[in-house]
Amino acid sequence: MASYTTIADWQDVEDGYVVDVTIRQTEHKKNPGGWDYSLHLGEVGGETILRYDNAHERTKGHERHTQADVEIIAFPGMLALYDRFKRETEEMSPVSWDWPE
Repeated sequence: MASYTTIADWQDVEDGYVVDVTIRQTEHKKNPGGWDYSLHLGEVGGETILRYDNAHERTKGHERHTQADVEIIAFPGMLALYDRFKRETEEMSPVSWDWPE
């Protein structure tokens, strides 16, 4: 059984919005890129506004979910994707998030 090393696993709720971040390194065969992640921005108890994940990496690849669409994206690396998520989250929500280092 492949192991996972948790890099980040946190949630923050502000003014009716939630950010939920899970990033793990792995050698599991379902994640050939070496990462298992979900980067989520949504409304509390409601809709997804933005989510990046690789839940179906072997069959679909890396995905970017919005309220209107799901698109397959090229994986730029975990740090670059996390930075992109932070930037887009700041643009898409009225909350100024306190991002952990």
